[in-house]
Amino acid sequence: AEYKDADGFIVSFWCNTCPVVKKYDQRLQDLHAKYAPKGYPVVAINPNDPAVSPGDSFEKMKETAASKNYRFDYLFDETQEVVRKYGATNTPHIYILSWRDGKLVVEYVGAIDNNVDDAGMADRKYAEDALDSILEGRPVPVAGTKAVGCTIKWKKG
Repeated sequence: AEYKDADGFIVSFWCNTCPVVKKYDQRLQDLHAKYAPKGYPVVAINPNDPAVSPGDSFEKMKETAASKNYRFDYLFDETQEVVRKYGATNTPHIYILSWRDGKLVVEYVGAIDNNVDDAGMADRKYAEDALDSILEGRPVPVAGTKAVGCTIKWKKG
């Protein structure tokens, strides 16, 4: 995908099978709708090994993206090289990155917000707070939180 106009990215380690991901699905779509036009698109990456989690195969990813009408790219990290570079441990696990002097800099890592079960009850919207701060030229108030979700399904061996 081409992102020549992006100022940064909302990288989300994501999958088809985790109940926590499913609860955050609409919130990730909302982040993309709100921040992609401002230069921060969502890029979702599925790191799970389909041999361990058959519901996370590339075919199933295509079905999920179509049925949920994803407007963001949903990529398959088949070798698990990308997830290892980032150091993500869970799905969902959010990384907000900004271009600074030709390099991507990590601005925030962790959870989308502080309420898995109910978006309306979340009183700490970590990802939105970070993005709003970046866009307003202010320091990110909370640069890291614990990612809550399902463990990544690693390849055996």
